[in-house]
Amino acid sequence: MNLIECVPNFSEGRDKEVINKITDVIRRAKGVKLLDVDPGEATNRTVVTFVGEPQAVVETAFQVVCRAAELIDMRRHHGAHPRMGATDVCPLVPVAGVTLDECADLARGLAQRIAREAGIPCYCYEAAALRPERRNLAVCRQGEYEGLAARMDTEDDAPDYGARPWDQQLARTGCTAVGARDFLIATNFNLNTTSTRRANAIAFDVREKGRPVREGNPITGKPKLDADGNVIMRPGTLKGTKAIGWYIDEYKIAQVSMNITDINATPLHVAFDEVSRCARERGIRVTGTEIVGLIPKRCLIDAGKYYLEKQHRSTGIPEADIINIAVHSLGLDDLKPFDPREKVIEYMIDDATSGSRLVDLTVSEFAAETSRESPAPGGGTIAAYMGALGAALGTMVANLSSHKPGWDDRWQEFSDWADRGQAMMTELLHLVDEDTAAFNRIMAAFGMPKGSDEEKARRSEAIQAATLYAAQVPLRTMEAAMGVFDICRAMAEQGNPNSVSDAGVGALAARAAVLGAGMNVKINAGSLKDRDTARGLIDRANSLIAEANAAEAAITALVETMLNS
Repeated sequence: MNLIECVPNFSEGRDKEVINKITDVIRRAKGVKLLDVDPGEATNRTVVTFVGEPQAVVETAFQVVCRAAELIDMRRHHGAHPRMGATDVCPLVPVAGVTLDECADLARGLAQRIAREAGIPCYCYEAAALRPERRNLAVCRQGEYEGLAARMDTEDDAPDYGARPWDQQLARTGCTAVGARDFLIATNFNLNTTSTRRANAIAFDVREKGRPVREGNPITGKPKLDADGNVIMRPGTLKGTKAIGWYIDEYKIAQVSMNITDINATPLHVAFDEVSRCARERGIRVTGTEIVGLIPKRCLIDAGKYYLEKQHRSTGIPEADIINIAVHSLGLDDLKPFDPREKVIEYMIDDATSGSRLVDLTVSEFAAETSRESPAPGGGTIAAYMGALGAALGTMVANLSSHKPGWDDRWQEFSDWADRGQAMMTELLHLVDEDTAAFNRIMAAFGMPKGSDEEKARRSEAIQAATLYAAQVPLRTMEAAMGVFDICRAMAEQGNPNSVSDAGVGALAARAAVLGAGMNVKINAGSLKDRDTARGLIDRANSLIAEANAAEAAITALVETMLNS
């Protein structure tokens, strides 16, 4: 599925009725899902996030910009955040199956349509910029709303689309910046101070732009200029960041408000630690972090693993546990509860786009579903689940070993094994549902029309393609489950001796996975008309079965020896 995200920022954060009328446009739209609505009282601004197929997102973005223009009067707007229009910014973000360049093309088309059909002039920024300097949003928004009238008629400052003399409609709607960008993290670092000046000083310490170099007094001195008359800047310590300091009356604290525009150059945890360091140097403490809008999952995973490694703890633990470490390490629940299901973009997309999955069932529900008279889920699904359980047991032993008293200097060794085990378990859990999906593809092919010769040919071709896929999926299960023997063998030989039996059971589960999936390879391959392909699949399955039998026998013998010693 091709997915893009749209994150429009509207210049209204206080009137819930207006916010609801704007976001109702998204709720009613077909092909998109509203993920997040994040209003700010002090900023008088609402950040909205929705996701869907590219064309559906672009159409909805146009409609919601038009609705905001009807409801928001910029002549009455005041707030702490820079702004220039009822819809201040409207970026498109690639999520899956879409490139940033493709998003940029979509953004330019959207900007042109907003200007042409809605009469709202638009600037294009970041990857969609038509001028190099306008990649920087601050350049597009220079002078904010109050400076727009003077910019509309100037060649250098006029909008990219829809420039015209200032009139009453423009006075009401302002202008909009439409762009394309990678994921941007909008975050505020909470300080144990009420001083905006000190918060600003910390922001200038870290933001990429830095602060002006001054003559004499570093605070009150006159800014130094270069040969061209430009202010000389001393860069900050964090690449790909923009930051300012402000006071939030709602929380009665000052914050360093930061946009991380390059999460590869500056991960969230790096920004947190650096802001904390600079705050300490000024006698201030960072008490926590506030995320505005949504955040990519990998940012929290990277943060959780970073702090686990600093503690010499295994990183091969469940994803939810890693994220929990990140939440507490970054103080994401400092001001209000932080629910990853409501703030992590991938979780929101999963909830919005996925149907019922077997892996989301409870253990008893899974068993009950398998026991019903329907043919799926069947043996291939159970084989994949057995493999996942084998991987889970090997990973458990690795994690227990990494925390064994007296083995502190071996934590990295076992953490690496646990990471491998988690990856195996994740892949095999995916194959649990994939195997059932493969069976459903066969049933769908058999249900195709078979009246005319052409229909019969299409049906036969679809059945063969679906059958081939139904043989390939359990073969993937076999290959994935073979990796489980490596971790179970290593844990039986080198892991916590008190858990050697668990490593043995993991090997038995892996063998069941390989042999069970192998049966499904053979039964599906037997229905293929292409006998060479069928023979290749069956030969590969038999080879893996032989390897699995030998691996399990060796691990079981090792475990029995240790248990009887």
